Amino acid sequence: MKNDKHLAAFKYASVLTIAGSDSGGGAGIQADLKTFSALGCFGTSAITAITVQNTCGVSAIHHIPPEILSGQINAVINDIKPLAIKIGMIPSSILVATIADTLKQHPQIPIILDPVITSSSGTRLMDDDTLDAMKSKLFPLTTLITPNIDEATILADMMINNVDDMRIAALQIIKTKCNAVLIKGGHLMGNQLYDTYIDKWAHQQTFQSDLVHTRNTHGTGCALSSAITAYLARGENLVTAIQKAKIYVYNAIYNGKDVITGEGNGPLNHFFSPLTLVKYKI
Repeated sequence: MKNDKHLAAFKYASVLTIAGSDSGGGAGIQADLKTFSALGCFGTSAITAITVQNTCGVSAIHHIPPEILSGQINAVINDIKPLAIKIGMIPSSILVATIADTLKQHPQIPIILDPVITSSSGTRLMDDDTLDAMKSKLFPLTTLITPNIDEATILADMMINNVDDMRIAALQIIKTKCNAVLIKGGHLMGNQLYDTYIDKWAHQQTFQSDLVHTRNTHGTGCALSSAITAYLARGENLVTAIQKAKIYVYNAIYNGKDVITGEGNGPLNHFFSPLTLVKYKI
């Protein structure tokens, strides 16, 4: 076959998700790839675990062998060269170490870590050893971590009841050597939702959005972290990426609020206004 590389004049804004597979399609790898696509990015994946899951909950988890996980990551990075990486569910300390050891070789790629400690249905997805490994091995490599209230409560070892508590918790989490943290306040009651951002350089910002009254919020955290990743790949700075990602997630929830998918918490409408796959001139 004739080599036509000289004809190539463009590249896609490619991104990588390292996360678990959700057989119900609402969260995990599936939600990440939908979000990447909706925001005009070329999505790739490295699967950490296969879950038996639907809108009602998680009933079983199968771990991917470490060598297969590292193989997936290296295959994508060495060939497609993603511009940003999102990390989601990691089911064991061995796989945490595998991811950290692999990504240390590529410090130039920004990493958004969604520390999936529990599922939206309340199932604990990470034991204490895995949590400790994530904090010590992965947090220092990340550009941003995005815990929800329940996860921030565990990471900061304190109760969080309001926005002031979120700021205190974020300051505590920064001490674990992550570079920046965005605590998502969706689990607090009220018609206004607040997310708190703090980084190790003491920059702070609060993001506000309206509450959408719906039970279709399965995969919201996955979508937000993936949207931030996508916007970073498209050249936005971190704060702007967060702002745009929050707008995307709000609209995805709003446009899917009245749809029934399964008997539990349904998914977002990722494709309420999909973008064309972005091409950049080489």
